[in-house]
Amino acid sequence: MTAVIFVAPYGLDSTMRFLSAAASLPDVDFGVVSHESAESFTQKLPPEDRPRVTGYAQVADALDPDHLEAGVREVSGQLGGRVDALLGILEPLQESLAIVRERLGIRGMDAEEAHRFRDKAHMKDVLRANGLPCARHCLATSPAEAMAFAAEQLPLVAKPPAGAGAIDTFRIDEPGQLESWIAAAPPSPERPLLLEEFVQGREYSFDSISAGGEHVFHSISSYAPTPLMVMETPWIQWTVLLPRSIDGPEFEAIRTAGSAALTALGMTSGMTHMEWFRRDDGSIAISEVAARPPGAQITSLISYAHDIDFYRAWAEVSVFERFDPPERLYATGAAYLRGQGDGPVVGVDGIEEIQNELGDLVVEARIPQVGQPKASGYEGEGYVILRHPETSVVADGLERIVSKLRVHLGHADGREDGS
Repeated sequence: MTAVIFVAPYGLDSTMRFLSAAASLPDVDFGVVSHESAESFTQKLPPEDRPRVTGYAQVADALDPDHLEAGVREVSGQLGGRVDALLGILEPLQESLAIVRERLGIRGMDAEEAHRFRDKAHMKDVLRANGLPCARHCLATSPAEAMAFAAEQLPLVAKPPAGAGAIDTFRIDEPGQLESWIAAAPPSPERPLLLEEFVQGREYSFDSISAGGEHVFHSISSYAPTPLMVMETPWIQWTVLLPRSIDGPEFEAIRTAGSAALTALGMTSGMTHMEWFRRDDGSIAISEVAARPPGAQITSLISYAHDIDFYRAWAEVSVFERFDPPERLYATGAAYLRGQGDGPVVGVDGIEEIQNELGDLVVEARIPQVGQPKASGYEGEGYVILRHPETSVVADGLERIVSKLRVHLGHADGREDGS
């Protein structure tokens, strides 16, 4: 039996889907480390998974390597005194997981490799040292450093060095904006500020699977609009499109650079999520890479495109280092439904029209329900996933959804905010 410990600080829906995939692997003894009590966490597990979790530890802070190590040791004792794989999908966890792997001699990504993925400034230094295209950047440790970079490079984006995707990322168009930013939180050696070239162009993802240090699979997705615009415009409805064909010359540059970037950063076994741009002049720039599966239903989209379960694929490659690359059979895409304003959902317009037009294309949907609270994340109140052998059919369907469906948010006194 293979002893596997999964770290899930909280039983979030996305986390539980990956956890279930790992727990259902054959010949596995499975344990969990979490912030939640065993009773609370167990209630969130599907009934079929509950008997599969044979070890459990509650810790105060899974992001703290000492707390995490104590929890892993406790669960290891419940699984017979060993750990063969230590897993977790949340990006802030990756360095702590790697540190504990090193301390306990567990196979997998080590602390130095995890740091290269987690520290976005260091990541770009590594990529540039290996001749790979990435956005120009500066890790400012003082206000003067930040303003000097801005004098040479506007517009730019500002973000924390250990950010995830577009979260806590902001566009700076003029020096006054940056002055206000650093006046509120001056950069220092202890709290540096990552500034990057604002790349003009279209944004994509490059999602990959590696096994034993070999990069054996990739998928390419396009965002419309860019994640930064989505974060800056809370009401805008956005889409992710996975074209059926990704082997043509338009993606040759990222196929070459993406694989080389993973080698440079030290990827061994697992799934990664890379965000990259194609500039208006056709050149590309890698934005950042995360040593984790993609979010925002992209793992589901990849599953539908290839007609296999990529949650299960992630679990198998992470635990057993095995993966058989499938054929890409379909184009897929997701439209994210977001309301404008405050308050719970009070209505959704356009559902019947979209159902009549696109019913046969829809393979999964979460339609916002009346009374549902306003979402706190960028994915919004719901989504619709489409699939078809022709990319143009999916692209047209996504455009119809975001242009026709409207989510209305309101207040207890009857006032309504709607997009």
